[in-house]
Order: sequence, then structure tokens, then C-alpha cells
Amino acid sequence: MIDFSSYFPITDSTWIFFIVLLIILFAPMIMSKLRIPHIIGMVLAGVIVGQYGLNILQRDGSFELFGQVGLYYIMFLAGLEMDLEGIKKHMKRMIIFGLLTFLMPFILVYFAGIYLMNYSKETTLLLCCIMASNTLIAYPIVCKYGLQRHKAVSLSVGASMIALLLALLSLSLFVGVVEQYQQGKGLGSVAVLVVWILVKLFLYCAAGTFVIPRITRWFLRRNADAVTQFIFVLAILFLNAAMTSFIGLEGVFGAFFAGLLLNRYIPRVSPLMGRIEFIGNAIFIPYFLIGVGMLINIRALFESWHTAYIVGCIVVIGTVGKMIAGYLASIGFRLPLSHGHMMFGLTSAHAAGSIAIVMVGMKLMVGGQAMVDAEMLNGVVMMILFTCVISSIVTEKASQQIVLEDTPVNEEKTGDDEKILLALKNHENMDTLVNLAILMRNERLNRGMIGLNVVLDDKNTSKNQKLGKELLEHATKAAAAADVRMQTQSRIATNIANGIIHAFKEFDASEVILGMHEQTNESDSFWGMFTEDLFTELNRQIIIVKLAQPLNTIRRIQVAVPSRAEFEPGFHRWIDRLARVAENLECRIQFHSKQSTLSLISQYIQNIYPDIRADYQQMGHWNEFPQLVQQVNDDHLLVVLTARKGTVSYKSVFEKMPQELKQHYHQQNLMIIFPDQYGEALDSMSFAAPQKREQLSAYTQIRDWFANKKRMKSN
Repeated sequence: MIDFSSYFPITDSTWIFFIVLLIILFAPMIMSKLRIPHIIGMVLAGVIVGQYGLNILQRDGSFELFGQVGLYYIMFLAGLEMDLEGIKKHMKRMIIFGLLTFLMPFILVYFAGIYLMNYSKETTLLLCCIMASNTLIAYPIVCKYGLQRHKAVSLSVGASMIALLLALLSLSLFVGVVEQYQQGKGLGSVAVLVVWILVKLFLYCAAGTFVIPRITRWFLRRNADAVTQFIFVLAILFLNAAMTSFIGLEGVFGAFFAGLLLNRYIPRVSPLMGRIEFIGNAIFIPYFLIGVGMLINIRALFESWHTAYIVGCIVVIGTVGKMIAGYLASIGFRLPLSHGHMMFGLTSAHAAGSIAIVMVGMKLMVGGQAMVDAEMLNGVVMMILFTCVISSIVTEKASQQIVLEDTPVNEEKTGDDEKILLALKNHENMDTLVNLAILMRNERLNRGMIGLNVVLDDKNTSKNQKLGKELLEHATKAAAAADVRMQTQSRIATNIANGIIHAFKEFDASEVILGMHEQTNESDSFWGMFTEDLFTELNRQIIIVKLAQPLNTIRRIQVAVPSRAEFEPGFHRWIDRLARVAENLECRIQFHSKQSTLSLISQYIQNIYPDIRADYQQMGHWNEFPQLVQQVNDDHLLVVLTARKGTVSYKSVFEKMPQELKQHYHQQNLMIIFPDQYGEALDSMSFAAPQKREQLSAYTQIRDWFANKKRMKSN
């Protein structure tokens, strides 16, 4: 018979990577059949193929490298997807929960270590540092259910970072005391060491907060390439991880801090966020989980009753401490029981960080012996397995319960007709329009978008249609990067506006987004050849955009709203779209209008989007519109609500708006919105109510001609 044992463990890096990919591929399928969280499947697969299981794979350097990257990735995503406004609002609660989830297990494990496990005070304090911290091992489960910004999740993530920081500082203090004791020095030098670590931490956080956002904004404005942006984000991640390791803390803290710093510039529904999550969830995080499983020695439980007893004490006492902290905090904060389940589940797991702390203890000598022996090492490693299982199961159940509790009435039945049509013409603004539509869409409805390219029926039709199809393919890929479906159509028409209108009706769209016409000379019209025909003949919402920088670098949205806009049929639609953009970009939005209009906007925002930062400034008359230029900076987005002629909110001064925009706002990022108006469908309009409404009447043109003649004579 062939002796297959001679081929194992596999040491060839190519075969190791192949086996790991098979585990990543099939473990979720098997776990789904067994109704077990996928994370547990990855860890158990690592146990099976590792040296303490079937000894199929050797734990080579790839597990060290990818495992470290995977751990950083989990912490980075946690910071990247946190609700920064929620942090500001709940900072006090976050600190309280962080102290609880650090102190409760610390205190319980201390007494258990002294009185139940008969460890020395030094070893017990080291074990307390391990159990007081935690790793967000179950965070990918939260991402699967889309609860990254849920209150309980934000509290848990913030509390985990506080507990980790306190544990690392306690470990530094503890190691310093032991080393100073061995060298016969006093505690004064230890205090200096701790103060120096805190000073370095403060300087690092201050420098990062000041420098990295500015570098990020500068870089993203000048580089739109997807690969370049992704590499830049990874560089920032590992720079911060390396810096925190340099100042004496674990790199996971730096990875989390990097996520917080980049949070503002990577919207959670953007293609860049999709790429970051995809790479992490596909390779790095599973690699980390499998590597953790390969460290676990199940056999240790059966080799000695004392080892099993130590494992039981560590797991039970540490988990009870985290449980008390989670449920005590949820009761004190008057949160539902499901929130308490989530807070306990996320903060109860331990992973590679615990191994790192144990390794530190193995190097420390007290009385001529290592502070940590092999039995305690096995106990901690086994504890990792059990806490990962407990954390994953509790978090999965809590996520399901929260989703059921928080799911609103099915929006499909409430009459929401959202179906966004993108009129795409050139590659220059294609990415901008796609990203804007992604930021505006309702994620709960999970509807796709429509990409349209209209080609004029002339001698260049074939050439332009080919270019248009390439444009639509590019747009489809850009939308797919954010996991958004896009239906495309390329059509030939003798009139661009009519082509868009016909497609709008065929797809039963709710609104259309298109790029702003670029004027090539002074005689060129502000609206271009077809835009004016489009908004005069289509009574649904039209959004016209001109951006000079990426959307994720916009710091504020300034919205100019005419009086009586609240009486138009599309009043709530455009507020809803702008609120979603502000929410996804996490930027401030400021409305300028009459007080009566502002009060209704404020009421809607507070009821539907209470978490966005909205300001309201009174603008008594539309004649004040040119003065807004003093408040609109280069990194602001100016949104102008206008109206079609003959509608409730229309004003004669709108006829001068193209000249005002060219004169005062030609360098600003600009969005012009024609909201839903008229109320009648186009088909029902009669000869007495013509579909086409000219922007300038003949009387206005004659008046302007006489005014120009008079001005020329006076000169």
C-alpha cells in the first residue's frame, strides 16, 4: 500500500494556498447546511488541517503574514464603517461600556486565578490582561446583516477599542514593573515609561488626525483610478499599524484608527468600499481565521484533567465577565434585550491578540521560571476556540433578531417608485454620475439602475453607437463594484431629448440624472442643445450635475430652495435624495430658503433622517442667491432647486439664473434640480397646454434687445 503519511504535512506554498482556497470555498457551504455561522467553520477547518488535527498543512509564513493582515482588516473595517455621528452622540455610553467590558472580566479573572487556579499574582495579572481585551471576531457576521452602523454595534466596537487600549496599557505597565523589579529599580522609572507611552500615543493620534485626512483629500482629488485608490488605502492602513507598534501598542489599534480617519472619504455604498470589503472577506479574514484554528490543540483537553479544568475556568469566568458587562450596560442604557445580546456577542471573543500577550508572558521570568507554562498556553489557545464559537452564535442570533425588530413596513408596498435613469454621454463624468446615483438610491429597495446612451441618427451613428456601448459597459462595471445592478440601453434618435424621454417612459423611471453641458464659447447656450427641451417636456425630477472633484471629498452641501417649493409634488423626493447623499458622505448639509419652507424641510429631515447634520439659514428673497457665493467653498457642493415655467414655485428671476451661475458659481461643484411638477402626464396634455415651454418668452427677448440698444447708445 502507498504510505500517504509521507506526503503530509504539505509544505509547498502553492499547494498550501490551493488547500486554503478550497476551505474558503466549501466551508461556508457546509456550515450553511449545518446552520452554523461561517466563522466557526473557518476556525474548525483550521483545527482539522493543522498540526494538532489531521496534520495536512504546515503553518508556514503565509499564515503569519495573511493572518496579521486579516486581523488588521477586521479592525480597519470596523473603524471604516462606524457611524462617526453616532460616536459623538454616544461617546459617554461608549466609554462606560468600554470600562465595564474591561473591568468586569479583569476583576473576576483575578479572583479566579488566585483562588480557583492557584496561579501567582504575576501570572494572574497577565491572564487578566488577556481576558479584559477582546477581538471583533464576529464583526463579519454584522456586516452580512448590514448592521455596521447599528447603535449596539457602534457601542460594542468603540468599547472593544477602549478595552483593548486599557489592556495594552496595563500590559505595558505590568511588563515594566516586572522588568524594573528584575533590574532592582524603583517604580518611578515604570511611571516614566507609562507616561512616555501615553505621550507617544497622544502625539500619534494628533499627528494622524491632522495629516492623514489632508493627504487623503489631496490624493483622491487627483487620482480616480480604482487600483491606485485601493493601494493608497492599504498603505494608510499599514502605516498606522506600523506606527502604533513602534510606540509600544498592538498594530490592531492603529488599523482601527486608520479606519476612523478614512471613514469620511470612503462612503459605505461606494465602489471603493466594495473593493475593500471584497478583498478582505475573500482572502485575508478567512486566512486569519484558519490560521487561528491551526494553533488550537484539541487533544490538550483529553491529556490532562487539570488542563480541562483550567480551560473551563478561563472560558466560563472570562465569558461571564463579558456577559455581565454587556447586559448591565444595555439595562443601564435602557436598550432592548436584543441589543444586550449583540453587545455581549461582539465583545466576548478572543483571538491572536491573546496569543501575543501569552508569548510576552513566556519571555518574562519570575523567580527563575517563565511566568507562563505550556499548560496555560494550551488553556488560552483552547479558550480562543470556545469564545469564538460563543461569540459567533450569539452575534448571529442577535443580528437576526435585530433585523426582524428594525425592519420597517415593506417599502415596495408604500408606493415608492424609485427607478433612477442615468443619461450617459461621455467618459469624463460617467463615474461621477454612477457614484451619485449609488449614493442617492434606497438600499432597502435594492433596485438596480438604468444606464442610457442616446446617439443622434446621422452619418456618425455607427461609430458613436459603438463608443456608447463601451461607455455603458464601463458604467455597468462601476456599478457592479458597489454591488448595484445596472440595466443598459443604447438607442438611436433624431433628437436627444426625445430619446431620453421615450426611454424614461419605457422604463417607467422616477428621475433622470445627467451631466451639465460644457460651454465651448460665449455664444454657446448654458443648457446646451437638448437639456432645455428635456426639462420643459418632462415633468419628472431631473438632476443636472457638474463636479470638479470626487464626491467623497465634498465637505458640505449647500442647497438653495425657492419659496413655495413645498407645494410642488416632488418636494419630498429631492429632499430624500440629498439627505441620502449627505448621510452616505457623512458631510453637513445646509438649506437656504424662507422660514416657512425651512420648517417643513427640517421636520422631514428630523423624522426620516435624524442622524444627518443639517443646518437651516433663512434666505428672504431669491435675489439673495448670488450672495451665497461667499459661503460656498471649493470643496462644497452647491445645489440649486429651480422650477419650470408656469409652476407654483416658478419665479421670473429664474430666467437670469444661467447668467448668475456663470458669473458667480462657474468654479463651484454644481447640481441643478428640476423637481416633479405639473401633476399631469404628458399624454394627457392638450393643444391648449402645450408640452414645450420656452425658457425665454418673445416679450423678454424684445425687452432685452431694447435694453442692450439703450446701453450701447449711452456708452
